[in-house]
Amino acid sequence: MRSIWRGAVSFGLVSIGVKLYTATEDHDIRFHQVHATDGGRVKYKRVCSIDGEEVEYSEIAKGYELPDGQLVILTDEDFEELPLTSRREIEVLEFVDQDQIDPIHFEKTYFLEPDASATRPYVLLRDALENAGRVAITKIAIRQRESLAALRVRDGVLVLHTMRWPDEIRTPDFGFLDEDVAVRPQELQMAEALISSMTGEFDPAAFTDDYREAMAALLEAKQTGGEVQPLPETADSGAAVVDLMSALRRSVEQARGGAPEAESTPRKAPARKATAAKKTAAPKATATTATAAPKATKAAATRTTPAKKTTAKKTTAAKKSTATGKQPAKRARRTA
Repeated sequence: MRSIWRGAVSFGLVSIGVKLYTATEDHDIRFHQVHATDGGRVKYKRVCSIDGEEVEYSEIAKGYELPDGQLVILTDEDFEELPLTSRREIEVLEFVDQDQIDPIHFEKTYFLEPDASATRPYVLLRDALENAGRVAITKIAIRQRESLAALRVRDGVLVLHTMRWPDEIRTPDFGFLDEDVAVRPQELQMAEALISSMTGEFDPAAFTDDYREAMAALLEAKQTGGEVQPLPETADSGAAVVDLMSALRRSVEQARGGAPEAESTPRKAPARKATAAKKTAAPKATATTATAAPKATKAAATRTTPAKKTTAKKTTAAKKSTATGKQPAKRARRTA
């Protein structure tokens, strides 16, 4: 890994030299923009809107437009001269419980590595934070932007989460929040039962990026000329749930491995017996029909065309024998 920031963590009068590393990475499949007809790469040029000339990256500065339309241009030197201590220092402002921080504030995550001469104070701060069960609230300026940050311990390493400022968090303004939506106690109880049946220990390794796997399969199929396997169909997310209680009950049964809910067991038991009885009787009826069929076929072959009515009667009798069991089949045998 390559460090993106170097400075010190200020913990009271203790200064801990550290290097900052990006803690996460993207594994998304990246695409280039190409010309659809011949696959040529589409390139972009930095062109000045005034003289139309292409501008080198080293000649680009940052501009801020004022409300009156005037433009203020800032160079890298201007940013370097900003009087911000957080540009090279992570100052611990206070310690709080991690539960007090809403995850909506978290933005990006970084690892902190101590300098060779700062390992001991680094370990001291790490162990003190872990034993106290607290998170340090700090400030840091990365890439010309100051952020609030939370410093905590993970797997023996200090981890820094940059956070958004309170005025950057939007307030949801949805109409249903002002409505008095009634939820029945039975529905709430069933929903809580569903949550309970689906509760487990979080293991991120148990989950996969299905979209990325499907995209990789598509690219491989395109490369080899094979067929692309369609994804399994899922229920329409826009479909209205007619019976919420029934849907919740089925969800609980499915989450419990298909075991029926206690409330519906008495009604389902007789149905299972009837099904079992049908399965027992079915082979006998099939065997009887199979025995009668060859004889009926021979009889039809030896008679002439005018005997259609007799054949029709025999066909009706054969159908009845299939539906009722052995006795009608015996009568068909005598007739033959």
